[in-house]
Amino acid sequence: MSTQIAVRLPEDLVAFLDASVKSGVAPSRAALVARAVEREMRRQRAEGDVAILRSAGAADDLDELVAWSATRAVAEG
Repeated sequence: MSTQIAVRLPEDLVAFLDASVKSGVAPSRAALVARAVEREMRRQRAEGDVAILRSAGAADDLDELVAWSATRAVAEG
């Protein structure tokens, strides 16, 4: 099920959406916006995971992965 909503976007973002649809990168404006929102949802979840790992610590065999993840999230965030 989907819900239709109205959003206001700056003209440059709308131009980007239209160009992406015209070039075939996305099937529609809505599909590209949905993809961007889904990506943001994953990013926020990953930030939450990093916060948990920072506060709780990790198993000894995952220390290097935790350190890498923590520095990566800060650098991109």
